Amino acid sequence: MALIEVRNLAKSYQSGDETVEALKGVDVSIESGEFITIMGQSGSGKSTLLSVLGGLNHPSQGSVQMAGVDLYALSSEKRADFRSQRLGFVFQSFNLIPYLTALENVMLPLAIAPLKKGEKVAAAREALERIGLGAKADRLPNALSGGEQERVAIARAVVNRPEILFADEPTGNLDSKTSLEMMNLFRALNEEGQTIVMVTHNPENCDFADRTIHIRDGRVVAGA
Repeated sequence: MALIEVRNLAKSYQSGDETVEALKGVDVSIESGEFITIMGQSGSGKSTLLSVLGGLNHPSQGSVQMAGVDLYALSSEKRADFRSQRLGFVFQSFNLIPYLTALENVMLPLAIAPLKKGEKVAAAREALERIGLGAKADRLPNALSGGEQERVAIARAVVNRPEILFADEPTGNLDSKTSLEMMNLFRALNEEGQTIVMVTHNPENCDFADRTIHIRDGRVVAGA
């Protein structure tokens, strides 16, 4: 069985008096260890699809099987536990806490982990070393470049060794040189065995992926 199996997925919501169908009859399979990019124009449904895959947005119909678990058959509390224990997320805005150091930001997902303080610190330092930022562990976000802040966000997302890393436009706010560095980092993580599902508007980012899922008007049109 694939790591992620999506069947007949649909998502609609109300916008004033209008019903917007963000996703329509989506079927997708993703294998363990794959690096998948999801491409589409603005408003195509790609970020909605990512949020549903990541357990953040309940679909209107259909199912998401992840590692043999029916994600939306879980209670909200159990689904939140599943996300925190088995999934990692990187967002375009980084979402770093400005008054916490890089190390402290990376430790956040470990807050409820059954680990001693020293073990949490060691795991966070290892994650920062893994993405090449170990020397700046004690810096605040405002003392880091945009690319370095992105690296901290990636380290925070992988500190709990997630089965799947979801990334929503992670290079959207970066210049071309820094974007290339970040994509090389994602590729290196994937080569270590990390499954990655990434939404992007940049066709060049798809060159780093094993496969690209193209979505248009809420429907998958290629790559599933």
